[in-house]
Amino acid sequence: MRYVFAEAQLRHRPPTFLVRGQPKPCPEKPERAEALVGSLRARGVTVEEPPSYGAGPRAAVHSADYLRFLETAYARWSALPDAAEVIIPNVHRNTDMAEYPTGIVGQAGWHMADTACPIGPGTWEAVCGGADTAAHAATLVASGQERTAYALCRPPGHHASRDMAGGFCYINNAAVAAQAMLPLYAQQGRAPRVAILDVDVHHGNGTQAIFYDRDDVLFISIHGDPNNFYPWFAGYAHERGKGVGLGSNLNIPLPMGTEEATFLDAVDQALAQVAAFGPQALVLSLGFDTYIGDPLAFFKVTTPGFGLLGRKIAGAGLPTVLVQEGGYDCDALAANLASFLDGFEGGTKR
Repeated sequence: MRYVFAEAQLRHRPPTFLVRGQPKPCPEKPERAEALVGSLRARGVTVEEPPSYGAGPRAAVHSADYLRFLETAYARWSALPDAAEVIIPNVHRNTDMAEYPTGIVGQAGWHMADTACPIGPGTWEAVCGGADTAAHAATLVASGQERTAYALCRPPGHHASRDMAGGFCYINNAAVAAQAMLPLYAQQGRAPRVAILDVDVHHGNGTQAIFYDRDDVLFISIHGDPNNFYPWFAGYAHERGKGVGLGSNLNIPLPMGTEEATFLDAVDQALAQVAAFGPQALVLSLGFDTYIGDPLAFFKVTTPGFGLLGRKIAGAGLPTVLVQEGGYDCDALAANLASFLDGFEGGTKR
C-alpha cells in the first residue's frame, strides 16, 4: 500500500462555524490530519507528497464557475469593508433563484450550501492539495503500480457537489479519485467502471449528486438517517439515480444509536452490490465519525470494529483507493486508523 498526503492541506484553519446559530470552534482542524499522519509514521511507512496534477482532476468533477470562486473568494471577501476573518454566507440560493451574481457576497451564497464550510486564507491551497492527494492515489492504483493506496485528504470532500461546498467539504476528493481512474481503465481496454462506497456517518450527498445520472460509477452510502441528521435533504433509500444512472445509486440510512454489528451488516449488503456491479476498482470514502466516542455520537462503532471494517473492505478483492473523510475525535483518530489498516492488511492475506 502507498500512503499519500499533501502538507498544503494543513493550511486550512477555519476558527469557527455555526451550530444552531451559535459560533463554535470548528472540529475540522489541521490536528485531525496530524493525528492520522502520526498514526502512519508510527507504523514505519513512508508518507509521500503527491505531485501537482494541475486543474484537470478538479475540473473533471466541478464547474468552472465554482472553481474560480474557490480560488478567488478569500481575496475578494477580504477586500470588503468590515469583512469577517473567514467567509460564512448570510444568504443562500433558493430553488426558484437562477441568476448567477457577480459580487462575492452573492457568489458565497450561491456556492456555499451551509455555514459549515468557512473559507479562509489557506483554504484554496489546502483543497488543491487534497485533490492532488486523491488523484495521485487513484493513478497509482488504476495504472497498476499499486493494489491499494490511502489518500489522506483533509478537509474532507463528500458533501461537495459539482458547484457547491458544504459540511466542511470543498473539493470532492472521492469523486476526483473515481473520475481520474475511468480514462486510465479505458486506455487499457478495460470497462471503465468504478464503485464508491461511503462509510462516513454522514450521507455523501455531493458524491451522489455528481454521479447520479451516470452508470459508470456505482455510489453506495451507509449513513445516519437524514430525517434527523446532516445533510437532511439527501440520503434517502428511494434515491436510486436517474436516466442511465437509475439503479447505480444505493443509500442505506441507519437510525441514531446504530450498533456496530448492524453497521457491519450494512457493509456486507453494500459489498454484495459492489460485487454485482463488477467494477475495476473500489473507492472507499472512509469516515471515522461512526466511532462511538465521536462528538457526533450517532453510531456506535468501536476501535476494534474499524479493524473488522478494514477486513471486510479487503475481502472485496478489488484494487482500492482509500479516501479519508470525517472523524472528529482527534484523540481516537490514530488508533482508529491503525485498527482499520491492521484489519485491511489482515484481510488481504487471507
